[in-house]
Amino acid sequence: MCRVVDVRQAVLAKNDTLAAALRAELTARGTTLVNLLSSPGSGKTALLERVLARAAERGIGVAALTADLATENDARRLARSGAPVKQILTGGLCHLECDQLRAQIDGWLPDGTEVLFVENVGNLVCPASYDLGESLRVAMMSVTEGEDKPLKYPTAFGLANLVVLTKTDLAGAAAFADDEFRAHVAAVNPGVEILPTSARTGDGVDALVDRVMAVCHGAAAHQPLLADRHMSEHGHDHGDDGGHGHGQDGGHRHAPLAVGP
Repeated sequence: MCRVVDVRQAVLAKNDTLAAALRAELTARGTTLVNLLSSPGSGKTALLERVLARAAERGIGVAALTADLATENDARRLARSGAPVKQILTGGLCHLECDQLRAQIDGWLPDGTEVLFVENVGNLVCPASYDLGESLRVAMMSVTEGEDKPLKYPTAFGLANLVVLTKTDLAGAAAFADDEFRAHVAAVNPGVEILPTSARTGDGVDALVDRVMAVCHGAAAHQPLLADRHMSEHGHDHGDDGGHGHGQDGGHRHAPLAVGP
């Protein structure tokens, strides 16, 4: 058992090193990487399509990489926005790792890209453990998924710099309890902003673009308390985080996260 833990920590440490280097390179070329995490069916692709199109309308240089176990369906959908898009097929792997991402960026990312959106594999467990070199980590969920999701996936929501609520046009039909949801988010990530959105109506699309561009222009991202705790407890040192916000530990935990009172 100890050997398994040692191997896992070695893999995560290598990933963190690669992520820190990629973040520095992207920062040097003026590109902000945004890592989008959610479960399948959250509406992540639909919202990202709207965000890419709106960003292009506003004259912002954007591109997207989308990861999935199989099919290029998401890349075809996102390409309708007019933005440069590339599909990453993970071959059954339930998350992206930084070396996979780096291999796709090299020689492809267009010059002048201000924001690179990475649509991670639909999964709120494995992807939370891997830093991809992002400057903004966004945890997303829909109103149809249940108010207690942040408590069920405390690492994904606890390390987010921003929480995005999707499909808000369905909140009434889903009997979504917004106050309960906000209380659960606050339990795992106090102070993080929750941004309501709807890909169908367009609500929140401009606001999301604004939040991303603020970080792109140097605004500090929300710093989760969970990231601070990991930095102090485990002594991770990845240098200047460029306002990254989740402490570069990639979410790998050695102790359970306490939630609630």
